Amino acid sequence: MRAQSLLDAPSCCSLNTGPLTDTDADHYAALFKVLAQPVRLQILSHLAAGGCGPVTVNELTDKLGLSQPTVSHHLKKLTEAGLLTREQRGRSVVHTVRVEPFAELRGILEIG
Repeated sequence: MRAQSLLDAPSCCSLNTGPLTDTDADHYAALFKVLAQPVRLQILSHLAAGGCGPVTVNELTDKLGLSQPTVSHHLKKLTEAGLLTREQRGRSVVHTVRVEPFAELRGILEIG
């Protein structure tokens, strides 16, 4: 395997979207900050494992073994950040993953 020349570096290591503006950097940093909580990553992994479809707080509470207030708090933070949607269905509230922000984050992380 040959060593990469400096001339190849920009194509190898450029971000998918190019350099970020200050506003974009602030936006994406805020999203990553929301995701930088283990419980929130666990919640997202459970939502993703279920096909990203709607799930109630009680369903997540049972799956995660956490209290309802804890799960509700983290769902609220994820929803406020725009990563989930929240919908009232009768007496229940369901949360669903919004795929668009995750596609954007994937693009930010795509290097090479």
